[in-house]
Amino acid sequence: MNAPSLVTTDVDVAIGKLRAGGVVAVPTETVYGLAADASNPAAVARIFALKGRPIGHPLIVHIADADQLDVWSSDPSSVARQLAANGWPGPLTLIVPRSEQVHDAITGGRTTVGLRVPAHPMALDLLRSSGLAIAAPSANRFGAVSPTTAQHVLDDLGGVLDPATDAILDGGPCEVGIESTIIDTTVDPCQLLRAGAITADDVVALISDLAPASGPSRSSGMLESHYAPQCAVRLVDTADDAWALRAGTPGAEILEFKDDLAEAARSLYSELRAADTRGAKMLIVVLPSAEGLGHALRDRLTRPPLPAHGDALRPVVAIQLGDPEVTEHGDRWCRLVVVAPHPDTHGRGARIGNQLQAAPTWILDAILNVNQNIQSVRRFLIDDLADP
Repeated sequence: MNAPSLVTTDVDVAIGKLRAGGVVAVPTETVYGLAADASNPAAVARIFALKGRPIGHPLIVHIADADQLDVWSSDPSSVARQLAANGWPGPLTLIVPRSEQVHDAITGGRTTVGLRVPAHPMALDLLRSSGLAIAAPSANRFGAVSPTTAQHVLDDLGGVLDPATDAILDGGPCEVGIESTIIDTTVDPCQLLRAGAITADDVVALISDLAPASGPSRSSGMLESHYAPQCAVRLVDTADDAWALRAGTPGAEILEFKDDLAEAARSLYSELRAADTRGAKMLIVVLPSAEGLGHALRDRLTRPPLPAHGDALRPVVAIQLGDPEVTEHGDRWCRLVVVAPHPDTHGRGARIGNQLQAAPTWILDAILNVNQNIQSVRRFLIDDLADP
C-alpha cells in the first residue's frame, strides 16, 4: 500500500485528526465513510470539496449510541426510538427531526437529519472514546463505487487527502459491503428511502407499516445517479441472457450472484472495482431476485452512471436566500452555489465577481447581493458555463 503516513490502524491518531478539524476515512460495517467532526462546519465543508459532492446533498451523522438520539434530534418519534433500540448498532439510518446541534452544512438546510450507530468495532471505539459525532458519506469521489477497504479509499482519495491533517483508518474489509438502509421516520407511514442489509421485511416486523420512498431527495443515496463503475454495465435476468450477450460483445465480463446474497453484497463493490482494474469494456450482471437483500443489490445496480468529465453537463445552480453563513451581511445577501462539470469553468465563472471561489473540485461558490439581477446571473451560468 502506498503513502503509509496516510493509513493508520491507531484509533487515537484518527481521533486527534478529527479534533483538529481534519478528515478521516473511517471503516464501518457497510462501507468506509469520509468523516469529519459533525460540530465543525468548516471540516464538514471539506468533505464536499474532497468528494466533489453536490452542496446541499445531506450527510448522515454517526453517533456512539441510541442515547445520542435526543442530542441530535429535536423530537424523535416513538417509531424512531423503537427502530433505534432494535437496529442500532447496525446498518440502519433513521431520518428524524434535527436538533439545534445540527448545522445546515450537514442537512443542506433541511429540517431533518439522518442518524446511525455503526456496528464496526473500530468506528464504535472512535465514537465512544472521543465523544464526537461524525458526519460521513462514503469515502470515494461522488457518484463512484463505494469503498469497502482502506485500499479503495487510498485509490480514490489518496491524492487529495493531506497526511498532515487527514488519515485513513484501516479496519479491514467491510462486513456488510453496501450502504445502510434508510428509513424516514418523520412521515406516516414511515418510508424506505434506501434499501440495505436490514430489509423492508425486517423493518415491517418491528413497526408494521412501511411505504416506498416518495417526494424530493432528502437523504444520501436518493439521487438517480450513484454507485457506478467506469465500465459499461448491462443488466440481464438470466445467466443464459448474460452468455448470449457476452458472445457478441468483445471485452465483456459476467457477474452472477449465487444463492448467498450476503456474500454477494459483501463483494459487490470490490467486483465492480476489479472489473475496472482489469480494463473490462462491459460488465454483464445477472440481477438477483427481487426479495430480501436482493432489493438492495438491485437498487445499487440499476442507478445510471454520472456523465464523464468530458460530457456536456449543465451546471447545477442553487440560490439560497438568507444563508446562515452570510447573515452578517443582512437579508439582502444570498449564497450562490454552482456545481460545474469542467475545470475551465473557473476562469469564466470569475466574470460574475471577484468573490467567486473556484475550488479544485469544480464547486463554484459566491456570496452575491440580492439586488443584483439573480436571474441574469443564473442565465449566464447555465448558458455560458455549460460549454466545455
